[in-house]
Amino acid sequence: MVTGGESGIGRASAIALAQAGWDVAILYYRDAAAAAETAKAVTDAGRRAAQVQADVGDEAAVEAAFDAAVAALGPIACLVNSAGLNMRGTPVADMALAQWQQMLRTDLDGVFLTSRRFVRDAHARKQGGSIVNISSIHAVDVRAGGADYCAAKAAVKSLTETMALEEAPHGVTVNCVAPGMILTPMNARAVADADYRRALEANIPAGRAGTPEEVAALVVFLASPAARYINGATLTIDGALSLLLAQDA
Repeated sequence: MVTGGESGIGRASAIALAQAGWDVAILYYRDAAAAAETAKAVTDAGRRAAQVQADVGDEAAVEAAFDAAVAALGPIACLVNSAGLNMRGTPVADMALAQWQQMLRTDLDGVFLTSRRFVRDAHARKQGGSIVNISSIHAVDVRAGGADYCAAKAAVKSLTETMALEEAPHGVTVNCVAPGMILTPMNARAVADADYRRALEANIPAGRAGTPEEVAALVVFLASPAARYINGATLTIDGALSLLLAQDA
């Protein structure tokens, strides 16, 4: 199951998982047409796809989505939490409580609710599995104007580590991927405006932004048997951007 599977890292992860031999349940919020495009890419790769609408911050919706996905594809062995909102550049002094709550509802509550259902099912089946949460380098390296986003992603990292301890005896691995600048719809201006993108890429040691497919390849690895001894880890994929903290000052 991939949340946020209609676009960006979620879509790339769903497609890469299908190419690696997985059937994929695609959870989406609003854009059914975009989710259908992801589902078609999954079936084009020779795997089964289920397209399920859900607000990941709604407990009842998450439970219903899991029920529908299991009915369509069978037990879920891997959960990828990619659904999320991006920061808006709002300082705390100007941030409405509603904005704060909306961010945490999607980017944190959604991960909690889907992960909880996933491990409950894994316990009932007495089988392991894997959870891969998409966090961000901004879980650690914060940015002004992103208090809601940075707090949510930091909490996802902590939730990942806590669940790794709890779930290791059950054979479930729980890991984080922390991307830097990735060319997804969340970075629409950088995708559309080459000059703006190059100005940002000048700050990245690798000299370029990453692609959703590069993040998806890491997701597939963490979901694979080759990663069974990796648990509670956060794997950064940012072209060394986060290593520049405190340089030249």
